Parts: sequence; structure tokens; C-alpha cells
Amino acid sequence: MNKKSVVQAMMLATALSAPFAMAADKPVVGLITKTNTNPFFVKMREGAQQKADAMGVDLRTFSGKFDGDNQSQVQAVENLISAGAKGILITPSDPAGIVPAIDRAREAGLLVIALDTPLSPATAADATFATDNFKAGEMIGQWAAATLGDKAATAKIAMLDLNSSQITVDVARDQGFLKGFGIDLNDPNRIGDETDPRIVGNDVTSGAEEGGRRAMENMLQKDPEINVVYTINEPAAAGAYEALKSAGRADDVLIVSVDGGCPGVENVKDGVIGATSMQFPLRMASMGVDAILKFAQTGEKPQATEGLDFVNTGVELITDKPVSHIDARSSSEGLSMCWG
Repeated sequence: MNKKSVVQAMMLATALSAPFAMAADKPVVGLITKTNTNPFFVKMREGAQQKADAMGVDLRTFSGKFDGDNQSQVQAVENLISAGAKGILITPSDPAGIVPAIDRAREAGLLVIALDTPLSPATAADATFATDNFKAGEMIGQWAAATLGDKAATAKIAMLDLNSSQITVDVARDQGFLKGFGIDLNDPNRIGDETDPRIVGNDVTSGAEEGGRRAMENMLQKDPEINVVYTINEPAAAGAYEALKSAGRADDVLIVSVDGGCPGVENVKDGVIGATSMQFPLRMASMGVDAILKFAQTGEKPQATEGLDFVNTGVELITDKPVSHIDARSSSEGLSMCWG
């Protein structure tokens, strides 16, 4: 090969390798969700990818095979450590079980941000980006009390929670609702220890429509005159409504919920749910990518929102029956912001 051919070959090799060199220079960020099918996590992945594309970040996504699949999340953390990632965003399936893997990631210099669900302990992550779930519950509680007016003093309330484990999100929404409604809390970190006679009882739904139906049927057996129903999320609210409808009570009961999924907002529009508190998974993940990129560039870690121990990613009350002194958006506005 003559000298000219050698030079041309070297130039060609450089040109071919350039895209790979540029790709290698991109900071790697990992997103690990509980599953890849839940609409909440689908929207979260969308938000992270949009931000990554805009900022020149190599986003690598992983998920559990099912909700509760800690082992797949552990393996994802190990993969990201090996890949030299700058940081990890994770919605932990097992907030305590994932901690040893998270410890290894942080020891390797990665920034770790929990999304939506805090680790146990929360300080095992560098930061948590989440909805203020207590505030979300408080907003629908305030709305329900204001909507009932004087009748709030004699309300009969069914509390349809998630499960018996009393995870942080479940407790925060339940206790926030009660405070917003004007009911004194006992231990704000525990569900079901209140003594207010307006509370008919608590039941669990697994956050599913069938669970909501079953729990509502149980509550109606305890007291057929229930007129307020709090639900952990909108699928549970839809199930509760079906049970009330079967009992001929659908028009007599105020249902409130939390999430902001598009089917739930449609149920606000249709009058099934009186009000819901909307959270923002797309914003949550987008903010997380931003924070990791900033850390990679400056070493600066995100700081918790003032007065909280996490970064608040926002919540909005959605209702078509607004009350004075409580900020809210209509279902039409909600449908332009919803997820799922």
C-alpha cells in the first residue's frame, strides 16, 4: 500500500469511528422502573427520554419483570455501574431490598435519585423526586369538606387504601385526606388509628378496580349510609363507583382520589369522581435527568424542597366543581396534562 493509500485508510477509519467516539462521550444515565407496562412508568420513561435527547444524554432504561421484582432492579444497577453511568433514577420495587446495590452505586461515584417511591431509609439515595402525597391527599380532603359544607360535620367516610403494608405513599395520601377534611390525626405515620366517629372504616384495594369494588361492598355492609369515599387511586375509585351504582347509591356519594391518569380525569369529567389530585411522572423523570447532568458537570447534588425531605415535583387539583379558596383545574385542562 503506498503512502497516499495509507493516509486515505487512516482518514476513513477516523471518520467511521467518529460517531462511536461521540456516543462514548455522552454521559450515561440510567432509568429503572418497577415495570415497563404501568402507564405511570411509561410516561416517566417518555419524560426521561425527551430530556435525554434534548441534552445529549445516553439514557439506558431497565425495569422489573413484575411489580416487586427486586432482583431485576439489582442487576440493572450493576449493569449501570459497569457502564460508567453518571447517575441512576429508580422507582424501587423493594425500597429496603435494593439498598445494598444502591450503596455500591454511590460508592462508585454515581448520583442516585429515587423517583416517586423513597428508599428505606430515604437517605440511602442522594435525593428523592416525588409528588407531595400528603399534600395530594390534603387537597382532595379540603375540597370534599368544602363541597359538603355544614354536612361535613356529620359525614360518613369510607377509606379505601392500598394494602396492609402501610407503605409511605399509602399512608401519606390517607392521612393528608383526613387532615384536609378536618379530622384530627393520631399517628400521622399510621393508617386507621383515628377515633373520629365520621370514619366508618378502612379497607384495602390493591390499587385495582376489582379491589375498589370489593372494598366498597364491605364498607356498605358496615354502613349503607356512607356519603364520602376516599380512594388511594383512580382505578380503586372506578371500582368503588361500580359498587355504589349496584347499590343504588352512585348519585349520593362523593368520591375523591389521587393520580391524574387520563382514565381518572375522564371519570372526573363524567362525574364518577368528584375531584382528584394529579401528579406528574413525566416532569419527575425529566427533572431527574437534569439533576444528574448537572451533577456530572458540576458535582452539585439536588437539594430538597424547603420544608420537605424530598424534591417536590408538583400536584394539581382536578375538578369540574370548584370551590372558593381552593385552586383547581377543570377536567378539560386535566386531559391536556394527564398520563396513561
